[in-house]
Amino acid sequence: MDTHRLGVPETQAEARQQAPSLFARNVLDVLERIEYRRCESGEDLEAVYRLRYKAFHSHGLLDPIVEQKLSDRLDETRNCYCFGVFMDNELVSTVRLHHLTRETPEAPIMTVFGDRLLMRLARGETFIDPSRLAIDPQMSSINRALPYVTLRLAVIANTFFDATSCISMIREEHTAFYHRIFGSVQVGEPRLYPPFTMPIYFYESRCELNMAPTLQRFPFFQSTALERRMLFAKATTGELAPLTILPTAKYFSEAA
Repeated sequence: MDTHRLGVPETQAEARQQAPSLFARNVLDVLERIEYRRCESGEDLEAVYRLRYKAFHSHGLLDPIVEQKLSDRLDETRNCYCFGVFMDNELVSTVRLHHLTRETPEAPIMTVFGDRLLMRLARGETFIDPSRLAIDPQMSSINRALPYVTLRLAVIANTFFDATSCISMIREEHTAFYHRIFGSVQVGEPRLYPPFTMPIYFYESRCELNMAPTLQRFPFFQSTALERRMLFAKATTGELAPLTILPTAKYFSEAA
């Protein structure tokens, strides 16, 4: 593994240059209280669906749904990875990730911007599409680290799958955040994405350009190979998937 490419310091001088900022240390402190769980069935998924609805509806992004749950057929595709993020044993956020390839092109972004991606998939490019990012409204105003803690899973997925880009459908008010943190840039014009009630923007961050600087600036996005495998490797027959996965970014910050 090319650790230097992933932002791991090789010399003491380089480590001092990469020492985490106060902001990064605050996020790393929150990570100490975090567990990730891949939600594939039963009560875990039900809790995720309820949290999605609660978050989107509370922000006026979604009309009322009687069941007070938000799910769709893309939760069941073979390239879908749905995660719950737990802080102090309580579900506080969730995100859904799709790994798009020529063989597995199913993803939310394909329902809106598929015409911009089909030829690229045919050429062999691959993508990570994070969607259904939802944070408990009671937590979002008091813990500003949660979006970073949750989107860390998308960064890890891009590394694990060696994706061409991370592609996101986001609201206009979030475009500056994605550009600042991930170097994402707008692709084409915004479009509608039912059942949501506002135009959605297509933003792309190319991994070969942005992964290394993102990991260097924000060390809480770092991960070990073991964490990446536990999060995204499919269990083989007879093997049990881990119930929870602990973040490993602290090992990189301690090295710095």
